Amino acid sequence: MSTPSATSPLLVPPPQALRRAAPVLPVLAVVALLGLPAAPDGGATPADAASGLVVLWAAVHTARQARRPLTRTAAVVLGLPVVGIAVAASGAATPGDALGGLARYLQVFVLVPVAVVLLVRDRRDARPVLWSLVGLALWQGTVGVRQYLTGTGASYQGADIRAVGTFGASDVMGMATVVALGLVAAAGLALGTRGRRVRAVATGCALALLVPLAVSFSRGAWIATAVACGAQLLMAGVRRAAKVVAVAAAASVVLVGGFGVGASALQERLASISRVADAPDQSVVDRYSLWAAATDMWRGHPVTGVGLKAFPGHRDGHAPLALSSGSDTQGAGQAFRRQPLLSPHNMYLLVLSEQGLLGLVTMAGSWLALLVCALRRLRRSARPRPPSWAGPAQDCALAACGMLLWLLVDYLYADIGGPTTVLTAVVLGLAAWWALAATAGTSSGAER
Repeated sequence: MSTPSATSPLLVPPPQALRRAAPVLPVLAVVALLGLPAAPDGGATPADAASGLVVLWAAVHTARQARRPLTRTAAVVLGLPVVGIAVAASGAATPGDALGGLARYLQVFVLVPVAVVLLVRDRRDARPVLWSLVGLALWQGTVGVRQYLTGTGASYQGADIRAVGTFGASDVMGMATVVALGLVAAAGLALGTRGRRVRAVATGCALALLVPLAVSFSRGAWIATAVACGAQLLMAGVRRAAKVVAVAAAASVVLVGGFGVGASALQERLASISRVADAPDQSVVDRYSLWAAATDMWRGHPVTGVGLKAFPGHRDGHAPLALSSGSDTQGAGQAFRRQPLLSPHNMYLLVLSEQGLLGLVTMAGSWLALLVCALRRLRRSARPRPPSWAGPAQDCALAACGMLLWLLVDYLYADIGGPTTVLTAVVLGLAAWWALAATAGTSSGAER
């Protein structure tokens, strides 16, 4: 009986496997640290500290490789936001705001994404990062579902049933963001992989994550997830899309109709999406008021904005009287507190108000360029198999494109802030790897 070759990828010894995965281990550490309980007072987190190590490790790794780190296109696209950020930092109210805002924006939108591009060499590096996102989502989702079932979550309509994971009542969007991104990553892995076992596991994870996403009661996350997963399904093929939609619809009917998972609360929350214009609740009124304030700030400073981290200081001078003083938060182990509204809850309007047209064009232009390049590479790599965009080993591509699209849609209802901000940087890095890295579109037999 023949024995497997010593070079078979199934028999790689642990030291060699560890050496092979060494470049992306710091990225995995960032994702893993987001599973720790978040401090209620905010501020820097262990994941933020680990992201700094990712940047340092990428610099050392690239220097040791002695090769050109980025293509010209990648350098331009990823470096474009620096222009608006630097100009807006020069117009900040205080040196502390300038340095703090500059460091944060560069960390999230430039340095960490560039580091991920440098460390992720091919799909064998990208897959562990994607599965780590799924694992984090399952962990946070499990905590969130337990909070919902035991009434130990954040307060929602007078009951402590809102699932927030380990992020607490002060960051109700944290778990929703993690779970939604994990669901989109799992959907991409399921739709793009050729292995039946991997496809079954990824599909099971995606379906399981629907439950914590539902009980997060986050309308913005629901909408962004529906758009991203719908796009992934269409890119994977219309026939497969119809099958998956049927399975998801059946699962929703069983969960909500059969077991009554949040039936009344979910129905009310879903119905509120259609009432945001005709009969908005106070949270929607506050959001409209913050959007109006951001737009008014931009009108006064159209080119460069009011400066980094200056939105809170200018808010009251531009907001309409309908804006409340803050939102009430309690539950999930935290006492009642009044959470101030310090951002417009719209990333595009936050950039427009603080960085002006210059910042919006450079930052949103960078994101749009990433999306266009990612979709073009996905389409090109699938040839000659139209009309489906999902060719061999396109799991990472579908996941990266889906998560980038999720961010761009979610930014219509949310902005940066909280522990999950660093996760945004990792997702942007994965999308940039697929869209811009010189070797992202190639796949050897070992990678498949």
